[in-house]
Amino acid sequence: MSAQGLERRTRNYLSNNVPQIQQHGGHFEIRDVDEEAGRVTVAIGGACSGCGIAPMTMQAIEHRLPENVEEVTEVEVVRANGPRAAVMPSKIDEMEEMEEYENYDPVF
Repeated sequence: MSAQGLERRTRNYLSNNVPQIQQHGGHFEIRDVDEEAGRVTVAIGGACSGCGIAPMTMQAIEHRLPENVEEVTEVEVVRANGPRAAVMPSKIDEMEEMEEYENYDPVF
């Protein structure tokens, strides 16, 4: 499988299974694909900036992508930079410490 093939399958999975990112004005981009290691880096941004569930969306992508895209073994989800930046780091840190998000499992 080529890195382009893995990137395309990752993009297809996100487009088809995490549609709320784009439906709510956010976006994602595949930043890096290491086919040999099975590692993918995804950045989210746009309207994800300030969204209260962006940290949980990031967590869900990290857990579900390897379960659903063959050959992906590790996923890192990062915040996009610049005008496409996602949730402020201080907000993410605060939310990750909240018990109600500990076992958050969105339906997507």
